[in-house]
Amino acid sequence: MRKLLINTTALVTVAGLTAGVALADVAIKATSEMNFISKDSDITVNDGTYTTQASEVVFSFSNKTDSGLTVSYNAELTTNTTDSAGNQIDESYITVTGGFGKVVLGQTDDAADSYAIDSDDLIAEEMNTGTTNSATIDTDADMDMNNDDAKIAYHLPAMGGLTIGFSAEDNGTAAAADTETDVFSVGARYAMEIGGIPVTIGAGQTKADTTELVRNKISTSVGVKAVYGNISGIFGRSTYTADDENRSAQGMSVAYDMGNGVKLGAYNTSSEDTDDVSEEYSNKGVEVQYLIASGLTAVLNHERYDYDAGTSSETTSDDGSVTKFTIKAAF
Repeated sequence: MRKLLINTTALVTVAGLTAGVALADVAIKATSEMNFISKDSDITVNDGTYTTQASEVVFSFSNKTDSGLTVSYNAELTTNTTDSAGNQIDESYITVTGGFGKVVLGQTDDAADSYAIDSDDLIAEEMNTGTTNSATIDTDADMDMNNDDAKIAYHLPAMGGLTIGFSAEDNGTAAAADTETDVFSVGARYAMEIGGIPVTIGAGQTKADTTELVRNKISTSVGVKAVYGNISGIFGRSTYTADDENRSAQGMSVAYDMGNGVKLGAYNTSSEDTDDVSEEYSNKGVEVQYLIASGLTAVLNHERYDYDAGTSSETTSDDGSVTKFTIKAAF
């Protein structure tokens, strides 16, 4: 991805503010995509065709101190037609990096999300759009509970092939106990070679201690990625527990780089919620990516899904298929 580097010295001089100002390197990058989606669903309101759009602009500021520390600030601005939050600052955080590792302060992902390997990480357009009617089952084997709330995170220096990080957030006082949760997250990755094949294991857990719920919210994920030439594969498993929720999911994805800008992918997921008897979900899909030109990619996905609501009273069983064509631009 190309980055636009701005000489901040010139900007500050023009503004007449050179005195006492720490000059920083500034990088700006942006992505935007348009999706054309066709869904064949048993649920009338979900059946048909529609379009969505999502864009992101990331501003990064970085400065090296006399003591050798690297201090940076990142801000992400997003627009998303499928997100009720609409246009917003998605992330905003400070990073301090040195020989001790890295400290991150502000609105950013939980530590577990930085290390967990999701089962569909090899897929450019993670669909899993078959059960928009269901909020009580996982549609992929990824980490749950990740959010961009204000938190503090610490990432240890790499120890050989091992990397580890922690994060914690405090979401309020006792006066807000009915909605307040304190969240702790930990993640780790280990990279190695087995018979000359690079293999990476990633795991994470996020736990939310609540005052109102009988069962604390806990999300875990474990994934393994292997690369052999132009072929990559991932297998992952995740679990999530909370009041009236006991979910588990497993999935895998494979990708093959054919060269000349063409990549093929395939994936599948199966999941269940044992607190809702017989509530189950499965999907399987294929993907084709084509690099039209530098920074411009076309992606075609097709997925079939099957959802059985079981004893879940809030949802309706559904099965069908989804086809999505996406144009993605990166700057």
